[in-house]
Amino acid sequence: MKKRHNLLVINVGSTSTKVGWFSGGDNAVQETIRYSSETLASYKSIGEQLPLREEDVLKFVARNVVSFEEIDMIVSRGGLGKPAPAGAYRIDEDMRRDLLEGKYGMHASALGPAMALDICKKYGIPAIVIDPPSTDEFQPLARISGLPEIERKSALHALNQKNAARRLAREMGKRYEELNLVVAHLGGGITVGAHQKGRVIDCTHGLGEGPFTPERAGSLPTIDLLNLAFSGKLGKKELQVRLVGQGGLFAYLATTDGQKIRDMINAGDERAKLIYEAMSYQIAKDIGAMCVVLNGEVDGIILTGGLAHSEMLIDWIRERVCFLASVFVYPGEDEMSALAEGGLRVLSKEEEVKSYL
Repeated sequence: MKKRHNLLVINVGSTSTKVGWFSGGDNAVQETIRYSSETLASYKSIGEQLPLREEDVLKFVARNVVSFEEIDMIVSRGGLGKPAPAGAYRIDEDMRRDLLEGKYGMHASALGPAMALDICKKYGIPAIVIDPPSTDEFQPLARISGLPEIERKSALHALNQKNAARRLAREMGKRYEELNLVVAHLGGGITVGAHQKGRVIDCTHGLGEGPFTPERAGSLPTIDLLNLAFSGKLGKKELQVRLVGQGGLFAYLATTDGQKIRDMINAGDERAKLIYEAMSYQIAKDIGAMCVVLNGEVDGIILTGGLAHSEMLIDWIRERVCFLASVFVYPGEDEMSALAEGGLRVLSKEEEVKSYL
């Protein structure tokens, strides 16, 4: 009889920790632990939040799991670690150090692998990350920027993009590694990737390239950005916040709430319609660019993420790209299930665990 594996899944975000107990792939119980901005502001660094976050995960286990001996594997969302191909990576001290020190970029997601490793060492439970955001499968052509001093880098919603791609492959009765797909993750951050036979060979950067998003400025005219940077109107930190956090829809409409913006449009606000449609226009342009990366050999275009719930936005995008390939819409993002599925692939020997360094 096939063993029913049990997984503890951890997904740390900026203001929340999602934690779930999966048994045989089924989500037995899941909680989202939220933290107020006031609470988090009392910590000088992300690393200082670790005891608070870890204590709450342990309380979840105490409430919902018989014992740690029942857990076959801990699977955490990855952080901004060393760039490497997608897959399952064993969490170790090298990974923990790089994430908490922000060697490749600082984000709260660093806390997930850190607490997973703490539990791993205490109870002897293997701990891994799956398809971290630092996933890098770029082809050499994609790395060239236009200036030798600047190399294009990979930073994308790898977990959700690859999960959506695998879902479509299953529905087509094929393997992900057999298909060429363009996947657009549409959320607070937006990334558009070219998936060639199981590898993301090019993608817009989640923080500094591509379409503007609800809170990010995306690609900007470089000379105008340079002039703004040296205008004296904004300091470096202020400009960084304008680019990532207070850019995009927020900069134009003072909100990142898609439903609120759609209500404004339905009430006749033409400016809100122009800005919202402009975001769809930029998304569609990058989808077209990634179809070119794949030489026009595209088996499907996938639209996923929270904004994929917006029929207005999806209809605008579909109108512009449907001539390129069939469009498939998977609203929302189920990162917890994606992490659990990755863990099960490892436990069932379908996927090997890689070393971080």
